[in-house]
Amino acid sequence: MNYRIHILTTFLFLFSSCSKKKIEADILIQNGTVYNGIDKTSTNNSIGIKDDKIVFIGDENSVSINAKKTIDAKGLIVSPGFIDPHTHADRDLKDPKNSHNKPFLFQGITTVVTGNDGDSFYPTSKYIDLYNQHGIGTNAVPLVGHGTVRKQVMGKSDRKATDEEIIKMQNLIQQEMDAGAFGISTGLFYSPGSYSNTEEVIALAKAVAKNDGIYDTHLRDESSYTVGLIPAIEEAIEIGRQAKLPIHISHIKCLGVDVWHQSKDIVKAIENAQEEGVQVTANQYPYDASATGLKSAVAPRWAESGGKDSLFIRYNNPKLKQRILVDTKKNITRRGGPEKLLIVKSKEPKFVGKNLLEVSKMLNVSPEIAVFETLKTGYIRVASFNMNPDDIHTFMKQDWVVTGSDGNTGHPRKYGSFPRKYNKYVQQEKVIDVASFINGSTSKTAEIFKIKNRGKLKEGYYADIIIFNPKTFKDVADYTDAFQLSEGLEYSIINGKLSVENRKFTKQLNGKVLKK
Repeated sequence: MNYRIHILTTFLFLFSSCSKKKIEADILIQNGTVYNGIDKTSTNNSIGIKDDKIVFIGDENSVSINAKKTIDAKGLIVSPGFIDPHTHADRDLKDPKNSHNKPFLFQGITTVVTGNDGDSFYPTSKYIDLYNQHGIGTNAVPLVGHGTVRKQVMGKSDRKATDEEIIKMQNLIQQEMDAGAFGISTGLFYSPGSYSNTEEVIALAKAVAKNDGIYDTHLRDESSYTVGLIPAIEEAIEIGRQAKLPIHISHIKCLGVDVWHQSKDIVKAIENAQEEGVQVTANQYPYDASATGLKSAVAPRWAESGGKDSLFIRYNNPKLKQRILVDTKKNITRRGGPEKLLIVKSKEPKFVGKNLLEVSKMLNVSPEIAVFETLKTGYIRVASFNMNPDDIHTFMKQDWVVTGSDGNTGHPRKYGSFPRKYNKYVQQEKVIDVASFINGSTSKTAEIFKIKNRGKLKEGYYADIIIFNPKTFKDVADYTDAFQLSEGLEYSIINGKLSVENRKFTKQLNGKVLKK
């Protein structure tokens, strides 16, 4: 009897082995803590990758997998690759020496959105061809910049667009959307975008809506410079309402003491719009300091009208100089004072690492005059410490706010945003949980930007996958040295190929420009 049972057991085992579905894979990931980008809980599923797609995710015992390479992810987190909705990474992608995009890659980012703040490289088709020619280290999603299109048609003049000029801009937007742009970005705080009225922006947004695109915006005011923060939020909502397209607010914040603690009112306004049917989302970087050009931060916008040299032409005019200095002083105060403006980039090394108050003492002039003395040396970039933790936390907890870096040179966010959010706000302060962090860095961003078949660990989806160490995944860059790669990323797989293996860059440029 025992002999017969043994024969039957052996037969059933062989039968079940033969009946298992056979899967050929290039890479098999085993034993990891898997967050799929959608659910709130993790699994221990295995993941099989063939070519550029996920071909299996589940219990490995249910199938027979033949893999060329196996990764043991025991003790590590497996996640969809992060999607960064606001990067300025096109400035690196266009340069073959920097197109590896390592500052973003080592954060776990596998896809970057480019053409932000109303500023895109023109024409889009030229740069897509360039990226394809020399290769890029991450995927890229291009936007067309409103300011770029406006400059093509109107230059940098401070005036309303005519009907004829709006038609020309609409035609250029159609050209850029046809070339591959996913939508339009605006920088309504910056010239020349600041010279446009709401009606112009709505008209151009309607051209984007016809192409099923998205509207991404740097608000007209994130503080109290012009219209005020909440009216700027209301303007963005109205653009979405009138143009009938999704609105995405970039680097949402309450910038400066004048608007601190307005986050709850902003959340209420946005949720009311969502209930009305307007699609409104936002991204946020996890720092209490913003970064921008010193001129953009504190020089009066009216004095810039006309182009590159206009500001100093007016500044050197005795009839206008005092007015410019008064307005500049007011803007410095809005930013929290000269001690809150840290110079992080300058052609003059003696300014770097000093705040505006220190520079003014060095030059023995007032802080507002020091602004123009430093600007005479060329472009100056500042980190502006002007945000309140309560507002940061309030925005971060909203399920319609995703992670973004706004990765400009000189601010540590270019190298550290995603690991910093995980390390500081998930692990240390527990503002949000792991799944919320991952879902808000992957699938939600893909859905906002209408990026198909990415952002989730799901069979049939593209294999953009990261594996990181939950104990060591953190940012290293800070304000004294903003150019340090983040730590703790063990593997990065982009389009099914290894870009980071055992914490080292493989030197393979596996990214591509994504198609809408």
